[in-house]
Amino acid sequence: MKTNLLGYPRIGSKRELKKSSEAYWKHDITLENHLKNAKAIRQDNWIFQDEIGIDLIPSNDFSLYDHVLDLTLTLGCIPERYNNLKLNENPLDLYYAMARGIQKEGLDVTAMEMTKWFDTNYHYIVPEFHKNQTFELLNLKAVNEFKEALELGIKTKPVLIGPVTFLLLGKETEHNFHRIELLDKLLPVYFQLVEQLINAGAEYIQFDEPCLVTDLSITEQQAITKTYITLASTFPNLKIILANYFDCYGTNLKTVLKLPVHALHLDLVRCTLQLDDILNADEFNKKTILSLGVIDGRNIWKNDFEHSLKLIKKAVNILGKDSVWIGSSCSLLHSPIDLNLEQKLPTDIKQWLAFAKQKVEEIVRLKALVIDPNSDENITALKANKQSIVNKSTSELIHNETVKHRVSKLTAQDSSRQSAFKFRQSQQKSILNLPLFPTTTIGSFPQTKSVRSWRSKFKKGEISQTEYNQLIQDEIEETIRFQESIGLDVLVHGEFERNDMVEYFGEQLKGFAFTNFGWVQSYGSRCVKPPIIFGDVSREHPMTVNWTAYAQSLTDIPVKGMLTGPVTILQWSFVRNDQSRATTCKQIALAIRDEVLDLESAGVKVIQIDEPAIREGLPLRKADWQAYLNWAIESFKISSCGVADSTQIHTHMCYSEFNDIIDSVAALDADVITIETSRSNMELLDAFVDYKYPNEIGPGVYDIHSPRIPSSEEIELLLKKACNLLPIEHIWVNPDCGLKTRDWPETKKALTHLVNTAKKLRAEFQIEA
Repeated sequence: MKTNLLGYPRIGSKRELKKSSEAYWKHDITLENHLKNAKAIRQDNWIFQDEIGIDLIPSNDFSLYDHVLDLTLTLGCIPERYNNLKLNENPLDLYYAMARGIQKEGLDVTAMEMTKWFDTNYHYIVPEFHKNQTFELLNLKAVNEFKEALELGIKTKPVLIGPVTFLLLGKETEHNFHRIELLDKLLPVYFQLVEQLINAGAEYIQFDEPCLVTDLSITEQQAITKTYITLASTFPNLKIILANYFDCYGTNLKTVLKLPVHALHLDLVRCTLQLDDILNADEFNKKTILSLGVIDGRNIWKNDFEHSLKLIKKAVNILGKDSVWIGSSCSLLHSPIDLNLEQKLPTDIKQWLAFAKQKVEEIVRLKALVIDPNSDENITALKANKQSIVNKSTSELIHNETVKHRVSKLTAQDSSRQSAFKFRQSQQKSILNLPLFPTTTIGSFPQTKSVRSWRSKFKKGEISQTEYNQLIQDEIEETIRFQESIGLDVLVHGEFERNDMVEYFGEQLKGFAFTNFGWVQSYGSRCVKPPIIFGDVSREHPMTVNWTAYAQSLTDIPVKGMLTGPVTILQWSFVRNDQSRATTCKQIALAIRDEVLDLESAGVKVIQIDEPAIREGLPLRKADWQAYLNWAIESFKISSCGVADSTQIHTHMCYSEFNDIIDSVAALDADVITIETSRSNMELLDAFVDYKYPNEIGPGVYDIHSPRIPSSEEIELLLKKACNLLPIEHIWVNPDCGLKTRDWPETKKALTHLVNTAKKLRAEFQIEA
C-alpha cells in the first residue's frame, strides 16, 4: 500500500512566493534571488513530505504563476503577439508577459485570458490555439524539478496536465476548427517531454485529466483512448497514473476502465459512490491499482477516519493492500498550509480542522491504521479522531434555531422585485439622472501599504478606533474627490476598511471563523484567506452603512453601496459539511438582505451585490446544473429583492463563460450587470447579445489584472464594439473588476482614459441623434 499526494500548495506557509514575485516585478530583487526563493519553497515541500512518509511525492506541482501557463510555455504554444519576447535572454520575462501583459520600452502586449479552474476559485491562464498551431519542446521545467528533487535524495512522481485536458482548457482564436483536432500535432512533442522524464529516472508520471469529470463528446472520449493507448505502447515500462478529480468519471467511466494505465485515481470526497461502480464493473481490470482520494483537498475539515477506512477496506477486500493507494482527493493547492500557525482560532473550532500539512499527516495515518490497526498509537489516534467528529456534530456553536426558522418561512415573494425591469428602469433614470454611457468602477480602489498598515495597527491595538476611523475617512474623502475630478458618474467609497470582499463580511456575521495564515492561491501572486463557515449564519448589526453613508455625505453624485453576494460568500469560504450548501446560502442571503435594506434606508440609491462566483459554483455535469441554479438564483434574489423599484441593484461577475447559463444570469434580474470582457476583446459579450439580455450591462474595458494602462484608443475600440452589439442606452463603462491590487498612478491614468473616452462617445452619439 502506498500513500499518494496529488499536489501541494506552492505559495509558502507565509506567502513567501507572493512576496518574492511582487518584489521581482517591481525590480526590488534580482532574478537570481527570486528563483532562489522559489527553490527553497519547493525543497521544503519535498523534504516535509518525504520525512512524514508520503510514498508518491509530486514534482512539477510547483509554479511561479500558473501550472497551465507552465505547460503552455513548455510546449511552445506561444501566441504570436509575444514573438518579440521569444529571444529575450531572460525567458521569465516572456512567461510573466503572457500572464500579466507587458508595457515598457516601446513594448505594449496584452495578457492572455484568465478563467476559473473547473469549479474552484483558482484562475488559470487560458491557452490560445489556431488551426495551424505548432508545438515544440521549449522548456524542461518538469524535468529540471524532478532532477532537483533527486539531488535531495527524493525520487518524485512528476505531475503533468494530460494532453486532452490541456487542449480542452484552451480556446480557439479562429473559427471553423476545434482545438481537439490538434491532438496529433501535440502528442509527439508531449511524448518528448515524457521521454526526457523517463531518461532522468522517473518511474511514475501522474497525468491529470480532470476533463474526465465533464460531459465529454464521443470525439473527446476517443482522444482520451488514443492518448493513453499510444502513451502506454510508446513507453511500456512507464507506470502511468491517470488522475481525475472534482467529481465522478460519470459517462466517461467505461472509456477510462479500458485504458492501459498502472493506477487510476478517484475523488471519493466529491463522489463516494464511484468506488462501487468501478469495483463492480465488468470492464475493470483488477490488476489496476486504485488510488483512493479520501482526504478532502478542497475543504478544511478533519477527515472522518472511520468513514475513510470503510472505503479503503472495501477496496482492499477485493484488490488486496498492494493494489490500493491512499491519497488526497485532488491537489492540496486549494487548501491553506499549516493549522499549527493558527494561534487565535478558538480551540473548539480548531480541533475540527486540518490544513495541508495536517492532511498529509492524515494520509499517512490512514495507511498506518490499515497496515497496523492494533498498535497503541493507532488505536489512540482513531479514538481521538472519532471524538473530534462527535464533538463537532453536537456542538452548540453550530446551531441557531432563529436562523433556521427564518429560512423555513421564506416565500416566493421574498425573491421577487415589485415591478418589471422596464418600469424600474424608468424610475431609476428619473431619480439618478445619469448620462448616456454612465461611468463607474467595480468597487475597490488601491489598497496601499499605508492603508494596510493602518488596518494592521488597529487590529493589534496600536492605534485607537477614533484614529483608525479618521484615517479611513481621510482616504475615502480623497478618493471621492478624485472620482469627482475626473467625472465619474457613479462613485464608490473605495473599501479601504476591507481586507477582502468575503472576509470583511464574514468577520461581522455569526457562524464564521477566521485564520491568520489560512492563505490559498487565487491566481498568480494573488492569495485569499477564505473564512470558515462552521455554523448557522446571521447578521447582528449593519456592516457597511456607516462608511457608505459617510461617502455619500461628501458629494451630490450617487455613491454605490458595495456588498458581496451570498453565493460568492459561500463559494469563497470553507463551508460546513453537515447541512446542504443551499441552506447555508439562504442563511447568508437573509443577512445580506438586511444590509441592503439598511443601506436603502440610509439614502443609498445604488447598491451593488457582487456575484463573481455564480458561474464557478456550477456543477461540472449539466445534469446537475438546474438544481444548483435554482437555489443560487433564489439566494441572490432574496438578498436583492426587498428594495423599492427606484433603488438600482447592480451585480458584478468576472472571468466566467456565460453562454450556457445566460438565462439564469437574466433571471437574477439585476438592473445592471458588470462583466469582465477586456481580455477577451468583448467576446464574452456575445452570450448577452445572442440572448438579447434585457437589462443594462457594463462590459469591462480595463483589465485590472494586468499592470498595463489601456490607452483611450484601446478603450474606444472596445466600447464601439459593444455599441455594435448592444442598445447604447443600456451600456455602462467600467473596469473589469475592483482596483484593490493596482497602484494609484496607473489607476488614475487608466480611469481618466476611461472617463474621457465615455465622454467622447457620448458627444458623438448625441450629435448623431
